[in-house]
Amino acid sequence: MDLPPPFRRRRGIRQIGEGLGTLDREVFEAVAGSPSPLIDTVMPRLTWAADHSKLWFAIAAMLTAVGNPSAKRGATRGIVTLALTSLLTNQAAKKVWRRERPDRLLVPLSRQARRLPTSNSLPSGHSASAAAFAVGVGLENPPLGLGLALLAGLVGMSRVATGAHYPGDVLAGFGIGAGIAVLGARIVPPIVEAQLPAAAPLWVDAPARPDGAGVTLVVNPSSGSGTGARVVEEVSAALPRTKIIELAEDDNVDEVLTAAARESEVLAVGGGDGTVAAAAAVAIEIGVPLAVFPAGTFNHFAKDIGCDTTAKAISAIRAGDVSGVDVLCLNERHMVVNTASIGAYPRFVQTRERLEHRIGKPLAGLYAMFHTLRHDQPVRICYDNQTLQTSLFFLGNSLYLPSGFAPARRSRMDDGLIDIRILETGRRLSRLRILTSLALGRLERSPLYHELRVPEFAFESLDGSTLLALDGEVATELTRASFSVRYRALPVFRPAR
Repeated sequence: MDLPPPFRRRRGIRQIGEGLGTLDREVFEAVAGSPSPLIDTVMPRLTWAADHSKLWFAIAAMLTAVGNPSAKRGATRGIVTLALTSLLTNQAAKKVWRRERPDRLLVPLSRQARRLPTSNSLPSGHSASAAAFAVGVGLENPPLGLGLALLAGLVGMSRVATGAHYPGDVLAGFGIGAGIAVLGARIVPPIVEAQLPAAAPLWVDAPARPDGAGVTLVVNPSSGSGTGARVVEEVSAALPRTKIIELAEDDNVDEVLTAAARESEVLAVGGGDGTVAAAAAVAIEIGVPLAVFPAGTFNHFAKDIGCDTTAKAISAIRAGDVSGVDVLCLNERHMVVNTASIGAYPRFVQTRERLEHRIGKPLAGLYAMFHTLRHDQPVRICYDNQTLQTSLFFLGNSLYLPSGFAPARRSRMDDGLIDIRILETGRRLSRLRILTSLALGRLERSPLYHELRVPEFAFESLDGSTLLALDGEVATELTRASFSVRYRALPVFRPAR
């Protein structure tokens, strides 16, 4: 007697399920019965390392400590996804599907897991957590995700090899973990860092100066807690024909720099970034190339052009390696080589840099942001037909990395762009929203964060004059400010790359 179609479909589905169950058990028995000293040694240790997600927490801590920004975001996403997956797997999925654990007597004693699981076999919690972490990291950093996916696969295999799960349990766990990670990416999309195309560096023909002939170095010997004095010693030994002028306390820096530039073929400077900015203005005005020695406290400009040590600057002078870099012009008068800021940005940077070596940059940045937003007075500005209130405003010469409100370095200084980053604090609950976005690593996507990359920029302070810090120093008080790029206007000695 023929069965009605619905009953035939149900019987067919039941037969498929029984066949898959049989195949699952046969694969398990084949793996369990396979003699392999390598599996006996490695798999129990790997499954133990994955107990309570110890393995993934250790990897996340390592990525947070030494990884690049995408790796750190991946570690955070991976841990959050792992936590959600573990909760759903253990508290929901294992109670929906009931399946007995495999027969451990089929597995060699030396290979069996130390801890005997008592929960249902379907799905594998270890496999779900492994897939959740690997896919979560991979959404932010695909190369890392690929490597972790291979490790996650081995963890899943270890659950079969040690007798804790059937292969089907492992596949189900992988599906749950990966699915939750992908769903999380739809709710909180991963950050895609754009790569801006740039022109090739402009190298300028310049003679080699193996002994420093034609170079005049203006240096403050007391700058950088004595770094200036060490620069004098190294330059005197390596470039004996360099003329060295040591600044005294009562010297007018601009006048000394101008006189040095007029009587030399190369103006060299050793000091902080404020002194470097003054020397850059003089070098452009007189028409001589600039050499920069790292004799200040932070030496941001020297580091970004590749002269983070005195030896590198000396090598560039000896070889005659000169290329053009950008400078910014403020109100057609002042030169800016690094950054300008209003509000409390300099204090934010100082707080972050003071703490980042002790507690790490992410926590230091979060604390510095909280401290700054809590204690400093905001400024209302108008730009591009927009009016907003800000406590943190950053403007940089060329594009800074990384994106977000912790710019740290420049890979190029000749892109013809001004990098502007503004945190808006005039909206409802703005401080709480900013701190929450920063803690979650989503500040770049917040409507309170504004990032511009333009060749010119101007703003007006609406409540009277405000202090403007230039290259890390409080330079002037003004109501209106306009910045423009002088594209590759400053020839500087730097190592050829």
